[in-house]
Amino acid sequence: MASALEDPALIRTLRGHRAAVTGVAFDADGAGLATSSLDRFLMVWKLKAQCRAYKFIGHAEAVTSVQFSPDGQLLASASQDRTVRLWIPCIHGESSVLKGHTASVRCVNFSHDGHFLVSASNDKSVKIWSVRHQRLLFSLFQHTHWVRCAKYSPDGRLIASCSEDKSVKIWDTRNKTCIDSFLDYEGFANFVDFNPSGTCIASAGSNRTVKLWDIRMKKLLQHYQVHRAGVNCVSFHPSGNYLITASTDGTLKILDLLEGRLIYTLHGHKGPVLSAAFSKDGEKFASGGADAQVNPTFDVTNTQTLDPPVIEISSSSSFSTPDDVSSEDLQHSPASVWARSSKRKTENEIRSAVHGVDKQAGISPSLGNALEQIVGQLDVLTLTISILEQRLTLTEDKLKECLENQQQMLLQGRREE
Repeated sequence: MASALEDPALIRTLRGHRAAVTGVAFDADGAGLATSSLDRFLMVWKLKAQCRAYKFIGHAEAVTSVQFSPDGQLLASASQDRTVRLWIPCIHGESSVLKGHTASVRCVNFSHDGHFLVSASNDKSVKIWSVRHQRLLFSLFQHTHWVRCAKYSPDGRLIASCSEDKSVKIWDTRNKTCIDSFLDYEGFANFVDFNPSGTCIASAGSNRTVKLWDIRMKKLLQHYQVHRAGVNCVSFHPSGNYLITASTDGTLKILDLLEGRLIYTLHGHKGPVLSAAFSKDGEKFASGGADAQVNPTFDVTNTQTLDPPVIEISSSSSFSTPDDVSSEDLQHSPASVWARSSKRKTENEIRSAVHGVDKQAGISPSLGNALEQIVGQLDVLTLTISILEQRLTLTEDKLKECLENQQQMLLQGRREE
Protein backbone atom coordinates (compact mmCIF):
# COMPACT_ATOMS: atom_id res chain seq x y z
CA MET A 1 0.00 0.00 0.00
CA ALA A 2 1.20 3.48 -0.84
CA SER A 3 1.47 6.43 1.47
CA ALA A 4 -2.27 6.96 2.04
CA LEU A 5 -4.82 4.62 3.59
CA GLU A 6 -8.19 4.00 2.03
CA ASP A 7 -11.22 4.75 4.19
CA PRO A 8 -11.85 1.70 6.40
CA ALA A 9 -15.00 -0.31 5.62
CA LEU A 10 -16.37 -3.33 7.46
CA ILE A 11 -16.02 -6.65 5.60
CA ARG A 12 -17.64 -9.03 8.08
CA THR A 13 -18.52 -9.50 11.72
CA LEU A 14 -17.47 -12.99 12.83
CA ARG A 15 -19.52 -14.56 15.63
CA GLY A 16 -18.62 -17.89 17.19
CA HIS A 17 -16.84 -17.17 20.47
CA ARG A 18 -18.96 -17.23 23.61
CA ALA A 19 -16.87 -14.70 25.55
CA ALA A 20 -14.49 -11.77 25.07
CA VAL A 21 -12.03 -12.07 22.16
CA THR A 22 -8.56 -11.48 23.61
CA GLY A 23 -6.39 -11.83 20.49
CA VAL A 24 -6.54 -11.67 16.68
CA ALA A 25 -3.84 -12.73 14.19
CA PHE A 26 -3.78 -12.99 10.39
CA ASP A 27 -2.00 -15.82 8.61
CA ALA A 28 0.83 -15.07 6.16
CA ASP A 29 -1.37 -14.45 3.11
CA GLY A 30 -4.14 -12.59 4.97
CA ALA A 31 -6.80 -15.11 3.90
CA GLY A 32 -7.18 -16.67 7.36
CA LEU A 33 -7.63 -15.26 10.84
CA ALA A 34 -6.96 -16.87 14.22
CA THR A 35 -8.69 -15.63 17.37
CA SER A 36 -8.35 -16.38 21.09
CA SER A 37 -10.98 -15.92 23.76
CA LEU A 38 -11.91 -16.06 27.43
CA ASP A 39 -14.18 -18.99 26.43
CA ARG A 40 -11.01 -21.22 26.44
CA PHE A 41 -11.04 -21.78 22.67
CA LEU A 42 -9.01 -20.79 19.64
CA MET A 43 -10.82 -20.30 16.35
CA VAL A 44 -9.49 -20.22 12.79
CA TRP A 45 -11.62 -18.45 10.20
CA LYS A 46 -11.29 -18.31 6.42
CA LEU A 47 -12.32 -14.82 5.36
CA LYS A 48 -13.94 -15.99 2.13
CA ALA A 49 -17.75 -16.07 2.40
CA GLN A 50 -19.48 -19.32 3.40
CA CYS A 51 -16.30 -21.02 4.66
CA ARG A 52 -16.46 -22.99 7.89
CA ALA A 53 -14.81 -21.82 11.09
CA TYR A 54 -12.75 -24.24 13.17
CA LYS A 55 -12.69 -24.23 16.95
CA PHE A 56 -9.60 -25.69 18.64
CA ILE A 57 -10.14 -27.10 22.13
CA GLY A 58 -7.32 -27.88 24.54
CA HIS A 59 -6.66 -25.08 27.02
CA ALA A 60 -8.24 -25.55 30.45
CA GLU A 61 -8.75 -21.81 31.06
CA ALA A 62 -9.08 -18.53 29.13
CA VAL A 63 -6.82 -18.10 26.08
CA THR A 64 -5.13 -14.71 26.24
CA SER A 65 -3.06 -14.48 23.05
CA VAL A 66 -2.66 -16.12 19.63
CA GLN A 67 -0.22 -15.84 16.72
CA PHE A 68 0.57 -17.64 13.47
CA SER A 69 4.19 -18.58 12.78
CA PRO A 70 5.68 -16.59 9.86
CA ASP A 71 5.22 -19.54 7.46
CA GLY A 72 1.66 -20.21 8.69
CA GLN A 73 2.40 -23.82 9.60
CA LEU A 74 2.04 -23.37 13.36
CA LEU A 75 -0.23 -21.48 15.70
CA ALA A 76 0.91 -20.45 19.18
CA SER A 77 -1.43 -19.66 22.06
CA ALA A 78 -1.05 -18.46 25.66
CA SER A 79 -3.50 -19.19 28.45
CA GLN A 80 -4.47 -18.49 32.02
CA ASP A 81 -3.93 -22.25 32.58
CA ARG A 82 -0.18 -21.35 32.80
CA THR A 83 0.72 -23.05 29.53
CA VAL A 84 1.75 -22.13 26.00
CA ARG A 85 0.52 -24.39 23.19
CA LEU A 86 1.86 -24.95 19.70
CA TRP A 87 -0.83 -26.13 17.28
CA ILE A 88 -0.78 -27.56 13.78
CA PRO A 89 -3.80 -25.62 12.47
CA CYS A 90 -5.36 -28.54 10.59
CA ILE A 91 -8.45 -30.70 11.00
CA HIS A 92 -6.70 -33.02 13.48
CA GLY A 93 -5.91 -30.14 15.84
CA GLU A 94 -2.63 -31.55 17.13
CA SER A 95 -0.94 -29.45 19.78
CA SER A 96 2.04 -29.69 22.10
CA VAL A 97 2.09 -28.07 25.54
CA LEU A 98 4.97 -25.90 26.73
CA LYS A 99 5.12 -25.82 30.54
CA GLY A 100 7.37 -23.57 32.58
CA HIS A 101 5.35 -20.59 33.77
CA THR A 102 3.94 -20.65 37.30
CA ALA A 103 1.08 -18.19 36.66
CA SER A 104 -1.21 -17.03 33.84
CA VAL A 105 0.54 -16.51 30.50
CA ARG A 106 -0.48 -13.16 28.98
CA CYS A 107 1.19 -13.07 25.58
CA VAL A 108 3.02 -15.20 23.02
CA ASN A 109 5.03 -14.07 19.98
CA PHE A 110 7.13 -15.81 17.30
CA SER A 111 10.53 -14.52 16.21
CA HIS A 112 10.45 -13.44 12.56
CA ASP A 113 12.37 -16.54 11.40
CA GLY A 114 9.89 -18.75 13.29
CA HIS A 115 12.63 -20.53 15.27
CA PHE A 116 11.84 -19.04 18.67
CA LEU A 117 8.85 -18.07 20.77
CA VAL A 118 8.66 -15.51 23.58
CA SER A 119 6.01 -15.56 26.31
CA ALA A 120 5.08 -13.09 29.07
CA SER A 121 3.43 -14.09 32.33
CA ASN A 122 1.96 -13.01 35.65
CA ASP A 123 4.86 -14.92 37.26
CA LYS A 124 6.89 -11.74 36.44
CA SER A 125 9.04 -13.57 33.88
CA VAL A 126 9.66 -13.48 30.14
CA LYS A 127 10.51 -16.90 28.70
CA ILE A 128 12.12 -17.85 25.39
CA TRP A 129 11.34 -21.24 23.83
CA SER A 130 12.80 -23.30 20.98
CA VAL A 131 10.00 -24.00 18.49
CA ARG A 132 11.78 -26.93 16.85
CA HIS A 133 12.70 -28.70 20.11
CA GLN A 134 9.61 -27.43 21.97
CA ARG A 135 11.54 -26.67 25.14
CA LEU A 136 12.44 -23.70 27.34
CA LEU A 137 15.77 -22.06 26.44
CA PHE A 138 16.02 -19.31 29.07
CA SER A 139 14.06 -16.86 31.23
CA LEU A 140 14.36 -13.10 31.85
CA PHE A 141 13.53 -12.03 35.39
CA GLN A 142 14.03 -8.28 36.02
CA HIS A 143 10.37 -7.23 36.07
CA THR A 144 8.91 -6.80 39.57
CA HIS A 145 5.22 -7.18 38.66
CA TRP A 146 3.03 -9.05 36.14
CA VAL A 147 4.43 -8.97 32.60
CA ARG A 148 1.61 -8.18 30.22
CA CYS A 149 3.30 -8.43 26.81
CA ALA A 150 6.60 -9.39 25.14
CA LYS A 151 7.51 -9.01 21.45
CA TYR A 152 10.46 -9.81 19.20
CA SER A 153 12.11 -7.09 17.10
CA PRO A 154 11.99 -7.70 13.32
CA ASP A 155 15.63 -8.88 13.26
CA GLY A 156 15.14 -11.13 16.32
CA ARG A 157 18.01 -9.54 18.26
CA LEU A 158 15.84 -7.67 20.76
CA ILE A 159 12.75 -8.33 22.85
CA ALA A 160 10.51 -5.58 24.22
CA SER A 161 8.39 -6.35 27.29
CA CYS A 162 5.98 -4.31 29.40
CA SER A 163 4.84 -4.89 32.95
CA GLU A 164 2.56 -3.56 35.66
CA ASP A 165 5.78 -2.41 37.36
CA LYS A 166 5.34 0.60 34.98
CA SER A 167 8.40 -0.21 32.91
CA VAL A 168 8.97 -1.14 29.29
CA LYS A 169 12.22 -3.10 29.01
CA ILE A 170 14.41 -3.84 26.01
CA TRP A 171 16.36 -7.12 26.16
CA ASP A 172 19.34 -8.35 24.12
CA THR A 173 18.58 -11.97 23.18
CA ARG A 174 22.26 -12.83 22.59
CA ASN A 175 23.62 -12.01 26.05
CA LYS A 176 20.20 -12.32 27.78
CA THR A 177 20.40 -8.96 29.53
CA CYS A 178 18.18 -5.90 29.87
CA ILE A 179 19.84 -3.11 27.87
CA ASP A 180 17.24 -0.39 28.42
CA SER A 181 14.21 0.48 30.49
CA PHE A 182 11.57 3.17 29.80
CA LEU A 183 9.54 4.22 32.84
CA ASP A 184 6.02 5.66 32.84
CA TYR A 185 4.98 6.99 36.24
CA GLU A 186 1.39 7.73 35.22
CA GLY A 187 0.41 4.12 34.47
CA PHE A 188 1.63 0.85 33.00
CA ALA A 189 1.67 -0.45 29.43
CA ASN A 190 -0.85 -3.17 28.53
CA PHE A 191 0.84 -3.92 25.22
CA VAL A 192 4.05 -3.11 23.36
CA ASP A 193 5.28 -3.71 19.80
CA PHE A 194 8.14 -2.84 17.44
CA ASN A 195 7.65 -0.83 14.27
CA PRO A 196 8.52 -2.72 11.03
CA SER A 197 12.04 -1.23 10.87
CA GLY A 198 12.76 -2.15 14.51
CA THR A 199 13.86 1.36 15.45
CA CYS A 200 10.85 2.32 17.59
CA ILE A 201 8.38 0.73 19.98
CA ALA A 202 4.79 1.73 20.66
CA SER A 203 3.15 1.18 24.02
CA ALA A 204 -0.56 1.01 24.88
CA GLY A 205 -1.11 2.64 28.26
CA SER A 206 -3.56 1.84 31.04
CA ASN A 207 -3.67 5.64 31.54
CA ARG A 208 -5.31 6.17 28.08
CA THR A 209 -2.03 7.11 26.37
CA VAL A 210 -0.19 5.74 23.35
CA LYS A 211 3.54 6.42 23.33
CA LEU A 212 6.16 5.99 20.64
CA TRP A 213 9.77 5.54 21.81
CA ASP A 214 12.97 5.68 19.75
CA ILE A 215 15.08 2.82 21.11
CA ARG A 216 18.32 4.09 19.51
CA MET A 217 18.05 7.65 20.85
CA LYS A 218 16.36 6.33 24.02
CA LYS A 219 13.73 9.05 24.03
CA LEU A 220 9.99 9.60 23.69
CA LEU A 221 9.10 10.58 20.11
CA GLN A 222 5.31 10.90 20.16
CA HIS A 223 2.61 10.93 22.80
CA TYR A 224 -1.11 10.54 22.04
CA GLN A 225 -4.05 10.87 24.42
CA VAL A 226 -6.96 10.21 22.07
CA HIS A 227 -8.87 7.56 24.05
CA ARG A 228 -11.25 8.02 27.00
CA ALA A 229 -10.16 4.78 28.73
CA GLY A 230 -7.16 2.44 28.87
CA VAL A 231 -5.55 1.31 25.62
CA ASN A 232 -5.34 -2.49 25.34
CA CYS A 233 -3.51 -3.11 22.07
CA VAL A 234 -1.60 -1.44 19.23
CA SER A 235 -0.59 -2.67 15.76
CA PHE A 236 1.72 -1.05 13.20
CA HIS A 237 0.78 -0.90 9.53
CA PRO A 238 3.49 -2.73 7.50
CA SER A 239 4.61 0.64 6.06
CA GLY A 240 5.34 1.85 9.60
CA ASN A 241 3.41 5.05 8.85
CA TYR A 242 0.20 4.20 10.71
CA LEU A 243 -0.77 2.71 14.05
CA ILE A 244 -4.10 1.20 15.04
CA THR A 245 -5.13 1.31 18.71
CA ALA A 246 -7.83 -0.64 20.60
CA SER A 247 -9.35 0.70 23.81
CA THR A 248 -11.66 -0.08 26.71
CA ASP A 249 -13.68 2.98 25.59
CA GLY A 250 -15.13 0.76 22.81
CA THR A 251 -13.30 2.38 19.89
CA LEU A 252 -10.44 1.71 17.52
CA LYS A 253 -8.35 4.64 16.34
CA ILE A 254 -5.89 4.97 13.47
CA LEU A 255 -2.98 7.36 13.95
CA ASP A 256 -0.90 8.88 11.16
CA LEU A 257 2.60 8.69 12.63
CA LEU A 258 4.21 10.84 9.91
CA GLU A 259 1.86 13.73 10.60
CA GLY A 260 1.47 12.92 14.29
CA ARG A 261 -2.32 13.04 14.33
CA LEU A 262 -5.49 10.99 14.66
CA ILE A 263 -7.10 10.24 11.28
CA TYR A 264 -9.89 7.70 12.00
CA THR A 265 -12.09 6.70 14.94
CA LEU A 266 -13.95 3.42 14.43
CA HIS A 267 -17.06 2.41 16.38
CA GLY A 268 -18.96 -0.87 16.27
CA HIS A 269 -17.88 -2.95 19.23
CA LYS A 270 -20.26 -3.02 22.19
CA GLY A 271 -17.86 -2.78 25.09
CA PRO A 272 -14.06 -2.79 25.44
CA VAL A 273 -11.94 -3.54 22.37
CA LEU A 274 -9.18 -5.88 23.53
CA SER A 275 -7.20 -6.71 20.38
CA ALA A 276 -6.35 -5.41 16.91
CA ALA A 277 -3.93 -6.45 14.17
CA PHE A 278 -3.06 -5.49 10.60
CA SER A 279 -2.63 -8.20 7.97
CA LYS A 280 0.91 -8.65 6.58
CA ASP A 281 0.07 -6.75 3.38
CA GLY A 282 -1.66 -3.93 5.27
CA GLU A 283 -4.88 -4.33 3.24
CA LYS A 284 -6.99 -5.47 6.21
CA PHE A 285 -7.08 -5.27 9.95
CA ALA A 286 -9.12 -7.19 12.50
CA SER A 287 -10.36 -6.32 15.98
CA GLY A 288 -11.76 -8.39 18.82
CA GLY A 289 -13.70 -7.25 21.85
CA ALA A 290 -15.54 -8.06 25.04
CA ASP A 291 -18.73 -8.41 22.95
CA ALA A 292 -17.24 -11.67 21.54
CA GLN A 293 -17.29 -10.21 18.01
CA VAL A 294 -14.40 -10.20 15.55
CA ASN A 295 -14.43 -7.47 12.91
CA PRO A 296 -12.09 -7.83 9.92
CA THR A 297 -12.07 -4.35 8.40
CA PHE A 298 -10.78 -2.48 5.33
CA ASP A 299 -11.17 -3.42 1.72
CA VAL A 300 -14.87 -3.80 0.78
CA THR A 301 -18.26 -3.03 2.24
CA ASN A 302 -20.18 -5.37 4.53
CA THR A 303 -21.53 -8.32 2.53
CA GLN A 304 -24.08 -9.36 5.19
CA THR A 305 -22.88 -12.97 5.24
CA LEU A 306 -24.37 -15.46 7.68
CA ASP A 307 -22.42 -16.74 10.67
CA PRO A 308 -20.21 -19.65 9.55
CA PRO A 309 -20.88 -23.18 10.82
CA VAL A 310 -18.36 -24.11 13.53
CA ILE A 311 -16.50 -27.42 13.59
CA GLU A 312 -15.03 -28.27 17.01
CA ILE A 313 -11.58 -29.88 17.06
CA SER A 314 -10.18 -31.28 20.30
CA SER A 315 -6.43 -31.60 20.69
CA SER A 316 -6.79 -34.57 23.06
CA SER A 317 -8.29 -36.89 20.43
CA SER A 318 -7.68 -37.82 16.82
CA PHE A 319 -10.32 -37.17 14.21
CA SER A 320 -11.37 -38.10 10.68
CA THR A 321 -13.06 -36.00 8.04
CA PRO A 322 -16.76 -35.42 8.83
CA ASP A 323 -19.38 -36.15 6.19
CA ASP A 324 -20.10 -32.46 5.57
CA VAL A 325 -16.47 -31.47 4.90
CA SER A 326 -15.79 -31.71 1.18
CA SER A 327 -12.46 -32.25 -0.59
CA GLU A 328 -12.66 -28.61 -1.67
CA ASP A 329 -12.76 -27.54 1.99
CA LEU A 330 -9.62 -29.59 2.65
CA GLN A 331 -7.81 -27.87 -0.22
CA HIS A 332 -8.77 -24.47 1.19
CA SER A 333 -7.85 -25.34 4.78
CA PRO A 334 -7.29 -22.86 7.64
CA ALA A 335 -3.52 -23.10 7.10
CA SER A 336 -1.11 -24.18 4.42
CA VAL A 337 -0.23 -27.43 6.22
CA TRP A 338 -3.78 -28.78 6.29
CA ALA A 339 -3.68 -30.87 3.09
CA ARG A 340 -0.21 -32.27 3.73
CA SER A 341 -0.99 -33.09 7.36
CA SER A 342 -4.36 -34.71 6.69
CA LYS A 343 -2.82 -37.11 4.15
CA ARG A 344 -0.56 -38.53 6.83
CA LYS A 345 -3.32 -39.24 9.38
CA THR A 346 -5.56 -42.26 9.90
CA GLU A 347 -9.31 -41.73 10.01
CA ASN A 348 -11.07 -41.88 13.34
CA GLU A 349 -14.05 -39.80 14.49
CA ILE A 350 -15.00 -36.09 14.54
CA ARG A 351 -17.77 -34.37 16.40
CA SER A 352 -19.15 -31.27 14.66
CA ALA A 353 -21.40 -28.76 16.37
CA VAL A 354 -22.88 -25.39 15.43
CA HIS A 355 -22.51 -22.53 17.96
CA GLY A 356 -21.25 -24.88 20.69
CA VAL A 357 -24.54 -26.79 21.29
CA ASP A 358 -23.97 -30.55 21.57
CA LYS A 359 -27.10 -32.08 20.15
CA GLN A 360 -25.99 -35.66 20.93
CA ALA A 361 -25.92 -34.86 24.64
CA GLY A 362 -29.67 -34.23 24.51
CA ILE A 363 -29.46 -30.56 25.40
CA SER A 364 -32.43 -28.64 24.02
CA PRO A 365 -31.65 -25.51 21.96
CA SER A 366 -33.40 -23.27 24.52
CA LEU A 367 -31.38 -24.72 27.42
CA GLY A 368 -28.21 -24.52 25.34
CA ASN A 369 -28.88 -20.85 24.57
CA ALA A 370 -29.61 -20.14 28.24
CA LEU A 371 -26.32 -21.81 29.28
CA GLU A 372 -24.43 -19.85 26.62
CA GLN A 373 -25.92 -16.60 27.94
CA ILE A 374 -24.93 -17.51 31.51
CA VAL A 375 -21.36 -18.33 30.38
CA GLY A 376 -21.24 -15.05 28.46
CA GLN A 377 -22.40 -13.08 31.51
CA LEU A 378 -19.84 -14.84 33.73
CA ASP A 379 -17.07 -13.94 31.26
CA VAL A 380 -18.21 -10.30 31.21
CA LEU A 381 -18.01 -10.37 35.03
CA THR A 382 -14.51 -11.85 34.79
CA LEU A 383 -13.47 -9.05 32.45
CA THR A 384 -15.07 -6.44 34.73
CA ILE A 385 -13.16 -7.84 37.73
CA SER A 386 -9.94 -7.72 35.69
CA ILE A 387 -10.56 -4.04 34.85
CA LEU A 388 -11.37 -3.32 38.53
CA GLU A 389 -8.10 -5.04 39.52
CA GLN A 390 -6.23 -2.69 37.19
CA ARG A 391 -7.98 0.32 38.70
CA LEU A 392 -7.26 -0.91 42.25
CA THR A 393 -3.59 -1.31 41.32
CA LEU A 394 -3.54 2.28 40.02
CA THR A 395 -5.38 3.52 43.14
CA GLU A 396 -2.92 1.71 45.43
CA ASP A 397 -0.03 3.26 43.54
CA LYS A 398 -1.59 6.73 43.87
CA LEU A 399 -2.14 6.24 47.62
CA LYS A 400 1.43 5.03 48.02
CA GLU A 401 2.64 8.10 46.12
CA CYS A 402 0.49 10.40 48.31
CA LEU A 403 1.83 8.81 51.51
CA GLU A 404 5.41 9.15 50.29
CA ASN A 405 4.82 12.83 49.42
CA GLN A 406 3.22 13.37 52.84
CA GLN A 407 6.21 11.79 54.58
CA GLN A 408 8.59 13.96 52.59
CA MET A 409 6.59 17.08 53.50
CA LEU A 410 6.63 16.11 57.20
CA LEU A 411 10.38 15.51 57.09
CA GLN A 412 10.91 18.80 55.32
CA GLY A 413 8.72 20.56 57.91
CA ARG A 414 10.74 19.07 60.78
CA ARG A 415 14.00 20.11 59.17
CA GLU A 416 12.76 23.67 58.76
CA GLU A 417 11.72 23.73 62.44
